[in-house]
Amino acid sequence: MGKLNCTDYYMMDQLLSEEELMIQNATRDFVDNEVMPVITEAHRKGEFPKHLIPKIAELGYFGANLPQEYGCAGLGNVAYGLSLQELERGDSGVRSMCSVQGSLVMYPIYRWGSEEQRKFWLPKLAKAEKIGCFGLTEPDHGSDPGSMTTRAHKKGNKWVINGRKMWITNGTIADVAVVWAKDDENVIRGFLVEKGMKGYTAPETKGKWSLRASVTSELVFDDVEIDNTTHFLPGTKGLACPLGCLNQARYGISWGALGAAMNCYETALKYAGERLQFGNPIARYQIQQEKLVWMLTEITKGQLLSLQLGRLKDAEKMKHQQVSMAKRNNVWVARECTRLAREILGAAGIVDDYPIMRHMMNIESVYTYEGTHDMHTLIIGADITGLEAYRVSEDKKK
Repeated sequence: MGKLNCTDYYMMDQLLSEEELMIQNATRDFVDNEVMPVITEAHRKGEFPKHLIPKIAELGYFGANLPQEYGCAGLGNVAYGLSLQELERGDSGVRSMCSVQGSLVMYPIYRWGSEEQRKFWLPKLAKAEKIGCFGLTEPDHGSDPGSMTTRAHKKGNKWVINGRKMWITNGTIADVAVVWAKDDENVIRGFLVEKGMKGYTAPETKGKWSLRASVTSELVFDDVEIDNTTHFLPGTKGLACPLGCLNQARYGISWGALGAAMNCYETALKYAGERLQFGNPIARYQIQQEKLVWMLTEITKGQLLSLQLGRLKDAEKMKHQQVSMAKRNNVWVARECTRLAREILGAAGIVDDYPIMRHMMNIESVYTYEGTHDMHTLIIGADITGLEAYRVSEDKKK
């Protein structure tokens, strides 16, 4: 199968299977034909292009790396990563919606839900008959989710949930929220809270400069009562469960961020070849070539990093610290690429005739969510030194 025009300086396509190439090509075609024509206007209006949701579902991208027996595509992790790379080439908001649905909603139901919950929810979520969101972050607890204050009190065969969550993608449009709360013994548990339940509201967050073409919300729980059998995820116990979900999402982000970087690089390369100054295209000048070479080199390194991470994930050998390295590196690369691309485009880079500023604003959110750049630095640092810099030692507490 021939490959579509794509930044691939090290011929990484030769390391991909036919299925992986097919998925990448199909997604790139979808983004070019369906996302690119509408995303600028969606960004201007601050609205998510909801009409894309059933089209994404039809392509099989929601929970794409989960088993086919639950109505999912059953793709390998590299193919799934390539699809997210192409979706974020269109916009981070589109990739975020897909990541949340698959990695943060469908994955915990698959991993810690009952068989009845899997059979009920996963096919519906895969087809986008239901939309989901993931409630972990709180107004005062971002990088330290273990200090959450949302509570779930056991009351007979019911649970009563009280608390707030913040910065929740899909929240307002979600039919179901995977919510994390501490029980009466301070153990973190997972719950399914459905739209329309008494005491549950999900107001949308307005005034964003970043991820404008995405739904971001607050979740509020005021004595929300749910059933223990149907709406409690029985396999959840402890912080490792929500962190396991985040690990799935971070893997996809390591691919997705490269898509944004690639779109900025490709835009800058084309512009530099067409923009004339002092009688020459600016691509002729050394200082612009240096910027383009830096972008291409770092994108290429990031592609190989995510490819090997995907192979390790498929082989069930992946460590969460390796995911941290890929997320940390590739999002940083994308952040820097947006700035260099803006420099190459000059004044043209600030208008939305080009995608640069949209990607630049989006990547600031991606740089922060699913573990900040600094937190991933400390996660890797703890792994290689054996010392956790983000925890105060007992002797210092005294």
